[in-house]
Parts: sequence; C-alpha cells; structure tokens
Amino acid sequence: EDDFYDGAWCAGRNDPLQWFEVDARRLTKFTGVITQGRNSLWLSDWVTSFRVMVSNDSHTWITIKNGTEDMIFEGNHEKEVPVLNEFPEALVARYIRINPRSWYENGSICMRVEILGCPLPDPNNYYHRRNEITTTDNLDFKHHSYKEMRQLMKVVNEMCPNITRIYNIGKSHNGQKLYAIEISDNPGEHEVGEPEFRYSAGAHGNEILGRELLLLLMQFMCQEYLAGNPRIIHLVEATRIHLLPSINPDGYDKAAEVGSELGGWSLGRWTQDGIDINHNFPDLNSILWEAESRKWVPRKPSNHHIPIPEWYLSENATVAAETRAVIAWMEKIPFVLGGNLQGGELVVTYPYDMSRTQWSTKEYTPTPDDHVFRWLAFSYASTHRLMTDASRRVCHTEDFAKEDGTINGASWHTVAGSMNDFSYLHTNCFELSMYVGCDKFPHQSELPQEWENNRESLIVFMEQVHRGIKGVVRDIQGKGIPNAIVAVEGINHDIRTAADGDYWRLLNPGEYKVTARAEGYSLATKVCEVDYEMGATQCDFFLRRTNMSRIREIMEKFGKQPIYLSAKQVRHRAAQRRRHI
Repeated sequence: EDDFYDGAWCAGRNDPLQWFEVDARRLTKFTGVITQGRNSLWLSDWVTSFRVMVSNDSHTWITIKNGTEDMIFEGNHEKEVPVLNEFPEALVARYIRINPRSWYENGSICMRVEILGCPLPDPNNYYHRRNEITTTDNLDFKHHSYKEMRQLMKVVNEMCPNITRIYNIGKSHNGQKLYAIEISDNPGEHEVGEPEFRYSAGAHGNEILGRELLLLLMQFMCQEYLAGNPRIIHLVEATRIHLLPSINPDGYDKAAEVGSELGGWSLGRWTQDGIDINHNFPDLNSILWEAESRKWVPRKPSNHHIPIPEWYLSENATVAAETRAVIAWMEKIPFVLGGNLQGGELVVTYPYDMSRTQWSTKEYTPTPDDHVFRWLAFSYASTHRLMTDASRRVCHTEDFAKEDGTINGASWHTVAGSMNDFSYLHTNCFELSMYVGCDKFPHQSELPQEWENNRESLIVFMEQVHRGIKGVVRDIQGKGIPNAIVAVEGINHDIRTAADGDYWRLLNPGEYKVTARAEGYSLATKVCEVDYEMGATQCDFFLRRTNMSRIREIMEKFGKQPIYLSAKQVRHRAAQRRRHI
C-alpha cells in the first residue's frame, strides 16, 4: 500500500526455462495458484501461461499433467486482475515450482503469485506443535455478510441485554445503516465521570480483518461478563464502550463478492462513490499551522476544537455520506480515546498523519501530546503477539518491529484529512490507527489465530482510557459547567468539558499544573499528580462568577445592558460625586 516500488518476482531473462520455487517447509496439500502481473505504475509485465511442478526433495520434479501432456495453465491478460487456477486434484509435496511458458509480448516475465494449500500435521515436529496457536474462546469465527453482522449483533444484545445497546450512526451511500454496539453497565446514557471509548473498523471496505475482530470482541466481552471475569466486569462498569465494525459496508460487499483470494488491493477500498474515507476528513492541520505561523493562536483559532471550514459543510463538497455520519458521531459523544482498525500491515500509527513541511512525503510531525500518543501506541503493539517480534517476517518492505511496532503517521507517509488528526484537533478524543494484520482479507480458517494475535491488545488499549486525570468543573452552587477549557501547563493542547461539566485528560505519570477556565468565571489552577497505577487521578475544579458577568446577568434580567465607561469617564464621575458631597 502506498509503495512506489515495483512489486513482483521477475526472471533474470526472458525464456521458457525460467522458474521460481517455494519451500513450504513441511508436507503440504497444494490445491491451486492465483496469479497477477507486475504491480507497477510504469511497466506492463505479466505471464500469460505457465506450468506447475511439485517435489519432496527439490531435485526430482513431477509436472502436473493433463492426461499424458504437461498441463499448461492460463495466466493473466493484464497486470492487476487476479486469475485463479485450481489443480485437477490436490497434490501432496513440500516444494512447488512455477515455470512461465509465455508472457506479454511487450513486457518481461514478471508475476505475483499466491500458492493455495493446507499444511499437513507433522506429529514429529515438536517445535511447530509447541508454537501452534489454538483458541479456547467459543466465538463465531467466520466472515459475516451485512445481514449476518446485524444478526450477530442482535444475538449479543439478546445474550447481554443489561450491558449492550445497538444503534446506528447514519447510512452508507447505498443506504445501508452503519450499526454500532454500546457496551456499558448503563447503556444508552452518558454517566458523569465515566469516559467514552470507541473502536471502528472497515473504513477501507476490503480490509476485512478489523471488522471481524470487533465482532469477535463484542461476543467475547459479553461472554466474559456473564462468566464473571473481574477484568471485563470492571472495564464494562467503569467505561462506556462503542464498537463500530463496518464504516464502509458498500465497499465490503464488493470485496466479499470475489472473496479472500481474488480481491485485489483496490476492490472495495473506496466508498460506492469512489471516496477514500481515510483521507476524507477536514484538513484542520493546515488551518492550525498557518494560524501559528501568523501568531494568531490561541486567540484565533484556539489550539483545540478547531471548527470545520464552511466549504466542507456545503452539500457540494466531496464528502462521503459515511464520513459525515462518523463526524456527527464524534461530535455527539464526548469520546476520550479511540482506535480505528485497518489492515495490510502490522504497526500502530499515531498523529500527526500529515507532514508539517509542505511537499514533504515523510517527516516526523509530533503533536503536543507526542509522549502520550507514543505510550498509547506501544500499549497496543507490545501486547500484540507479533508486532514487536523481531523474528517475524515483514509484511512488505518495512520492518516496524525495529521501531517497537509503532510509527508516527507522517513519518511513514503523509496523509491530509485523516481521522486521527481530525479527531485530535476537532474533539477531545485521542485517535490511533491499528494495522492488525499483513493480510487485509485473511482466510476464514485464519480468524482464530488473528483473534489470538490481537485479543490482549484490544483489551489493554481500552484500559488506557483510564490514564491521566479526570474530574468535574463546577460553579460555586455545584452545577457542572459545560464547554469549560482545561489546560495543562507545558502542553499546547487543551480539552473541554462535556455537557455535565465532566472531563478526562489523558496524561503519562507525572505532576502537572492544570488550569480550568470558562467564559464569565474566574479561572482556577491546581497541581494534579498522575500515578503509575491504572486509574485516572480525580482533579475537580470550582469556578466563581466574575463581577462583570454577575452585573451583566442582573442587567439582562431587567432588560438593560451594562454601560462600559472609559477610565477618564470614571474619574470624571468620581470627581462630580466628591464635589456634590
């Protein structure tokens, strides 16, 4: 993805004697191959026909036959569309060779190949058996269509009616509802002091794994809650959790129609009207950075809750229906922490996703909360079974395990209008992207393994919503003040209180000088300490009304406006009163 290198195996020269060989490292039942041409913006290379041979020792080879003749398999007619060739019967061997026989006349012998087959059990291989991943969770490990996804969510809701609620945030371009499930001890209402968390998946419709992981997660949490798992019970009772498994169901339908094997890089990636949701949010970075360069911040705009530009809100703007629905969801609920699950890589990315230097394709661009984001990213990556494993194979060309399985989004590749950057600059929510597997659309049989790879990470990351400080900003009468600003000294990014005056501020362990202020009130400052133990530190504020705001309130009550006098006028009136006396 976003890789400008040409992707394919290419022969050293163009003749029918070329081949490449795959060692499965154990006896395998081979059933077929899928081929594509070279992934290149500039070159046109593909193989039009080939032979297949198998071996147990890589010396003696058996060619697949069609009767008495060598079987010639039909290859590709262009470079992108995958072509499936199933063998007449399954063949058991350790090695397999592909021998191109003809190729595009104006190109070279280049091809991408996926080998289909099933490894056979090896009772003598203790090392392999010891490292085989099996799950004990009784979950529905399968790919779910839109109808099956709705049905599964309904089943979870019926199993756990006291802690779940199904709702939708809007509709896709094709009119499919974007369903979410809430998991909380009081579903349907925001509880003062309880943080809100979200996972979303499927912004790229062909990245199926994230969708299935969230469906598995909701089943798991329901089952474990009923079984009395204290960790899950505490998480449910202390957090309001929202799971949105499919942001782009129209794209999913396209990818699922051809299946795991024949789906390419792009089929189903975009919405029905051709929009990449991942890059479709308002670019607030440019607005903030231009204002900072002109020294307008914090007056105009502030360093947080930057408003959406008017042009973006117009009906003629190129904004997907799905994007608008997600933005409305983000604005409606006071989310504190979120993760969007993606596929095709094993890494966690954190903001900013857009490079600050114009025209720079890769540049480390930190937020004011960089240390917090790096911890959040590491909390997921370090508990994933593979992300930080230095011995694992890389998904593509970059070895993110060397970077502890995390990377700043802009230092990987710059993206304007990302969900992560928008969430940080427009709302209180810290959002990260989890690339949960090399394969965007894994086989159904691989879902148990992928669940085991990600299960602990999914839970640990949710628990991070309870790091930092939390509290309520109230007036002297004890009433919560909405939209009050909470600022941490030394961090140029503020957050705001929710409708009831409650707030949550993610912070790493340490001592912080925190100030709360609101229009019409005097500000208040106190020192709040964040411990290493899990659990946010309570840090409440009481604000007094300013004299001017009280005077304005009294005069407005009687239909009058306050009279603002200059210093000279005040001195003149005082002198008149003294003469009168």
